[in-house]
Amino acid sequence: MEQTRRQWWVGDDRQPSFPHSPHIQLCLFHHMTNIIYSMYIHRFQEQYNNLMMMMMMKIILAGWRGCVNSETESSRAMGGLSSSSSSCCRHRLLLLLSSLCWLMSIMSMSNALLAEEKESLREDVRRMFYHAYDNYMLHAFPHDELKPLSQTFTDSLGELGNLKQLEHLTYTYDGSALTLIESLSSLAIMGNNTEFKKAVLWLGENLSFDKDVRVNVFECNIRLLGGLISAHLLAKESPSSIMSGGYADQLLLLAEDLGQRLLPAFNTPTGIPYAWINLKHGVRVNETTETSTSGCGSLILEMGALTRLTGDPRFEVAALNALRRLWSMRSSLDLMGTTLDVATGQWIEHSSGIGAGVDSFYEYLVKAYILFGSEEYWQMFHRAYLATQQHFRHGPWYHEADMRTGRATHWQFTSLQAFWPAVQVLIGDISAANLTHREFFHVWEKFGVFPERYLIDRGMIHPTEKYYPLRPELAESTFYLYQATKDPWYLEVGKRIVNSLNIFTRVKGGFASVKNVVSMELEDHQHSFFLSETFVIIFVQMPIVELAC
Repeated sequence: MEQTRRQWWVGDDRQPSFPHSPHIQLCLFHHMTNIIYSMYIHRFQEQYNNLMMMMMMKIILAGWRGCVNSETESSRAMGGLSSSSSSCCRHRLLLLLSSLCWLMSIMSMSNALLAEEKESLREDVRRMFYHAYDNYMLHAFPHDELKPLSQTFTDSLGELGNLKQLEHLTYTYDGSALTLIESLSSLAIMGNNTEFKKAVLWLGENLSFDKDVRVNVFECNIRLLGGLISAHLLAKESPSSIMSGGYADQLLLLAEDLGQRLLPAFNTPTGIPYAWINLKHGVRVNETTETSTSGCGSLILEMGALTRLTGDPRFEVAALNALRRLWSMRSSLDLMGTTLDVATGQWIEHSSGIGAGVDSFYEYLVKAYILFGSEEYWQMFHRAYLATQQHFRHGPWYHEADMRTGRATHWQFTSLQAFWPAVQVLIGDISAANLTHREFFHVWEKFGVFPERYLIDRGMIHPTEKYYPLRPELAESTFYLYQATKDPWYLEVGKRIVNSLNIFTRVKGGFASVKNVVSMELEDHQHSFFLSETFVIIFVQMPIVELAC
C-alpha cells in the first residue's frame, strides 16, 4: 500500500498530492490553515470558556505592561526609582497577581464544570442506549428490529431498501438478530464486556445466514457485514478484557459466510452488483437490474476489510471492480447519476446530488483512502469532490443537478445530506463544513428533528416526506467538527440532539421513528442503526479525556 503522502486532516502520516492548478493549491493551503487556526483558537476558547475571561487576561497583561512602563519612565525622569513609585508599583503588582489567581480559579471551575457536563451527557446517552437495547432484547430479540409502540418485533431485513410496495417478501423468514449485531460495537465502546461476550457466544452458536430471504446487498453489507467485522476487530483488539476466556473468531466466520452469499450478486455483464440477492438461493430469475450509485458504490470498506481479515481476495476484487466500472460511467463534469442499469451500464436517473441514492459513494471513497491508503481512492474522491463544489454547491446548501449539464434540477435538502460536513472535516475543509452544518442544524431546530426532505427554495417540508427515522448523520458531522475544532458550541449541539430525541421519540417501549415532524406523530419502528450509530457517536463526542486530534 502506498503510504508516502499526507492527508489534509491532522493526526495521520499520509497526505494526497496537491493538484497542479496554483488556484487549487492555494485553496488547499487555505483549508490547511483553517484546520490549524480552528484547532488552536477553539482550544483557547474552550480553556477560557467565554469572552469575559479573554478580556480579563488582556486587562491583566495590559496592567503588567503599564506597571513596567511607569516604573521605567519614573526611573528615567528621576535618575532612579522613588519610594512612592516603588510602593505604587508593588500595589499594582499585588492587584494584578490577585486578579490572575482569580482568573485561574475561574478557569479551573469552568473546565471542571465542562468535564462534569460531558460526563452527565455521556450518562444520559448511556441510559438512552440501554432503554432502546433492553426493550429490544425484551420484546424483539432474536428478531431483526423492535416495534416500540406495540412492544413487539419486525423481521425487517427483507424490507430494508424495498421501496416498491415491499415486493418479493419471504414470509417464512424469522429474523437474523439484526439489532443485536448492530449493537455489538456499542456494547464494547460503552464498556459492557459481559453483555458483549454473551451476545458473541449466542451469535456464534445460533445464527445462520442460510435463510430464504431476499435482501438488499447494500443494506446487508453496511448493517450485518459491517456490524460483524467491527465487533470482530474490537474483540481481537483486547480479547482478554472484552472476551474473557477467549475469542474463537465467531464473528469473522459469520462475516465470511455472509460475504460469500453476497458474491453472486456481482455476476453481471458490468461487474456492478444486483441490488438484491436471496441469501439461500442467490439472484432471483428476472431480478431487477436497477440499482443506485450509493448501493453499488458503497461496498469497498466492508468487502476490503473482509479480504484482509480472511485472506480471500474475492471480496475486495468484486467491490473494487464494481467501483471502477461505476467511476468510468461519470460524465465529462465528473458527476454521477442516481440510478443505473447493472446489465447495460447505462444511467436511468441523471439528476443527482450529495443526498439519497448517492451520499455514501462519496463517503466510502475518502474513508477507503484512509483505511487502505490506496491513491486510487483519493484520486476518485478528489475529482468527485471538486465537481460537487462546482455544480451542486450554492452557498452553504447543496442542490441537485443534471450530471450531463450541471444545471440545477431540485433545490432540496434530504436528511442524508447531513453526513457531508463530516466528510469535509476529514479533508480539512473546516470552514465549509461549519457553514453547512449550521444551516442543517437550523432545520433541525426549526422542526425539532429532521424532515426527510426539505425544499430549500420554498423554505418548507416536502409534502409527502415528513418523516424522521432516527438517522445519525447530523450527530456524526457534529462529532467530527467538535474533534477538529474543540469548539464547545458543538457539544451544545450534541446536547440539543439528545434532548430532541428524548422529547419527541422516546416512548415506554424504546425510541420510535417520527412519521410526521409537523404533528410529531410517531411510527412503530426502532431502526437498528439507531443503536449502532446515533447513540455511540454522541457518547464518544463527550470523552472524559479528550481524543487527540
